[in-house]
Amino acid sequence: MDIFVVGLSHKTAPVSIRETVAFAPEHIGTALAQLKQIPCIAEVVVVSTCNRVEIYAAADHGAQGIEAVRDFIAHYHNLDAEQLDKHLYVYQGDAAVRHMFRVAASLDSMVVGEPQILGQIKDAYAYAVEHQSVGLIMNRFLHKAFSVAKRIRTETNIAGNAVSVAFAAVELARKIFDSIEGKTVMLLGAGEMCELAARHFVNNGVKEVLVANRTFSRAETLAQEFCGRAVLFNNFADHLHQVDIVLSSTGATDFIIHPEEVQRALRQRKQKPMFFIDIAVPRDIDPRVNNVGNVYLYDVDDLQGVVKANMDERQKEAIAAEAIVEQELLQFNSWVNSLEVVPTIVALRQKMERMRRREVEKTLSQIKNLDEQGRKAVEAMSQALVNKMLHQPTAGLKKAQKDAAARPYVDALQELFDLEPEAPQGELKKMDLD
Repeated sequence: MDIFVVGLSHKTAPVSIRETVAFAPEHIGTALAQLKQIPCIAEVVVVSTCNRVEIYAAADHGAQGIEAVRDFIAHYHNLDAEQLDKHLYVYQGDAAVRHMFRVAASLDSMVVGEPQILGQIKDAYAYAVEHQSVGLIMNRFLHKAFSVAKRIRTETNIAGNAVSVAFAAVELARKIFDSIEGKTVMLLGAGEMCELAARHFVNNGVKEVLVANRTFSRAETLAQEFCGRAVLFNNFADHLHQVDIVLSSTGATDFIIHPEEVQRALRQRKQKPMFFIDIAVPRDIDPRVNNVGNVYLYDVDDLQGVVKANMDERQKEAIAAEAIVEQELLQFNSWVNSLEVVPTIVALRQKMERMRRREVEKTLSQIKNLDEQGRKAVEAMSQALVNKMLHQPTAGLKKAQKDAAARPYVDALQELFDLEPEAPQGELKKMDLD
């Protein structure tokens, strides 16, 4: 049984292609049903996210399966196969398994270490279980991918360190205040970056969120989302003394916060520290604010520097993660090989046993006046001969299985001895996705 993947991602296709090839959640069941109808496809899973579309399958004949899946993607989305092929990648065997492990561990993500992809793969697996498109191979394969991702997150710091400007702001605030639980945040502006930062702040325990925006209705909407309160933009300086953290991202063409307003707020706060984050371009906060005692000011360049340093740290952790992937790949291959090694050994022994019995019966029928002891001696000799002849091939296969190199030997034995080993059966059932 061959495992393979056919897909495309942010590395091989622009968003215009990815969105065309994507499978909406409500359509994945239909896609799985059609893929299951392909004769050579035994099991299949469809992974579809904003950054990648991949079809993982187990097939009796990998080359046929790959071609069939390529054609399926093109026909399903009414695309020209040759044009689509420019963006597709194909991995088979070890390469396919390694790719899935790397994807699940976010080593192949746009942002290394991001946690969303693992949840998306679990969702894809849940769809496949629901539509009964997975069995023994893919069940084990996907659960192994989940455990690899978990091990990498446990044994490395690949998910540590902020790698977005918004989250970097939160990380810096936590360093300045030791903890941001119970702190109050003011957002100047209500755009996407402010909203994302507010979400990070709330998730990390801030007590209250104040929102000031030139369009007051937008400030009210965002404040309501975070159970905060909106303040008039023209009066935001009157509320500075109430907040510990200020994040500013407006479209102003000149500074909107000056040292004088900050000094006044500090007097009202009895010099309790304040943290200002200016992610606007052009800047919203006069750089001289950084000279005020008990005030910490970071602009977008400072945050980008933090992000860059953290990305470098994640890349270092990725080296350790890649080593874990290779270890787990060997373990999975050993299991896959066992699915073919054991049935092949059984089939070979059964065939040799049938041949032995035929020859013993033929020989005994030609020997007259042979007593029971003589018959047992012939039987024992023939059994010993078969066992000795099969010992080395059996030991060699088992050793190759442990070294994940059994496939060529299995293929050779099956071809030379015309073997048809029975495939192992696995129960299809919904398994724990945690």
